[in-house]
Amino acid sequence: MTAVDERRMTELFENLEVPEGIKIELLRGEIVMMAGPDLVHNRIVRAVALQVPSERWEWLMTQDIDILSEHSEPVPDLVVLEHGAGPDSGRLLPSAAVTMLVEVVSRTSVQRDYLLKRSIYAAGRVPVYLIIDPVMGQCVLLTEPAGSGDDADYAVQRITKFGDPVPLPLLDIELATGEFGTLKDVRPHRLP
Repeated sequence: MTAVDERRMTELFENLEVPEGIKIELLRGEIVMMAGPDLVHNRIVRAVALQVPSERWEWLMTQDIDILSEHSEPVPDLVVLEHGAGPDSGRLLPSAAVTMLVEVVSRTSVQRDYLLKRSIYAAGRVPVYLIIDPVMGQCVLLTEPAGSGDDADYAVQRITKFGDPVPLPLLDIELATGEFGTLKDVRPHRLP
């Protein structure tokens, strides 16, 4: 059996043919595949995107993010960056260009969104990571990334229930959450 180093895994990941409707990410050297999201998920992403002030910020959906120090290429649900902060073209957006990443929790992504991606995004020095959880009906705002590798984390965490606004001072807005839907018939979890 031949071992596959992280560089080979990245090469394999970039050349993988993925069926239509499947989302694929490289997270710390592991390839993760997911089915398309629920309507609740897509409506939440849309509601957030429409609240981002377009004069200063641009938002992108399902954009591959390059986090070199992590051998990771996550595909967040929503990426927010200042106009002109990223490259003009290419598949990968460097994490250094990103202001905020948003993940909407699904039935199968709880551990990835709350633990693995939290650490990866902190290691990539993404200033704001917003987890929107329609299972628990809450938003988890993470700021002030610190550390590296598996020890990377956000120093500040703020939990807001759906219906209450989430202050996003870096974007100079309060995110309205009153129209965020919840996932029914899903067992509640104990994270964050």
